[in-house]
Amino acid sequence: MKYVQPIRDKEIIEDIKMKLLRKENPRDYILFVIGINVGFRISDILPLRVRDLKKPLLYITEKKTRKQKVYEMNHAVRRDLLRLIGDRPDNEFLIKSREGINKPLGRSMTYKIMREITKDYGLEGIGNHTLRKTYGYHYYKETKDVAELQEIFNHSDPNVTLRYIGITQDTINLSTRRFRL
Repeated sequence: MKYVQPIRDKEIIEDIKMKLLRKENPRDYILFVIGINVGFRISDILPLRVRDLKKPLLYITEKKTRKQKVYEMNHAVRRDLLRLIGDRPDNEFLIKSREGINKPLGRSMTYKIMREITKDYGLEGIGNHTLRKTYGYHYYKETKDVAELQEIFNHSDPNVTLRYIGITQDTINLSTRRFRL
């Protein structure tokens, strides 16, 4: 299994968002923006419906852990996404497949989308967990609160969280770049 990396560069993140908006691709934009702003697993994002975004809090039961999570999304991000969904029916999947009448996008398609939207940036290790890891990476860089992030991700140990979001690898890379005999 290939190791998946976060998107570390904020300029790349902003450029991806602008490209998706210019391409008038609200589905992929919503997938990307929700993924980098809530830290849910892709399997917990795909079942979201329009009605879920209209509520002030996102309620999910994580598929992997079966834990109930309540998440308050950044107000500006939520407002931006609500503008994009417009008057779509409440029951419609937020990230809808183009196949069928009202089906959620599949995991394999999200993988292809992630590879496609990041291909111009020379990023390696892109996959479905990239969005979640990007959230975690930037959350940690901003707050330095590994204990809170550990709780958000349901990790058993802070070292697991730091390794998961790529901070451990960043530290190793920095040390080896500086090391000289």
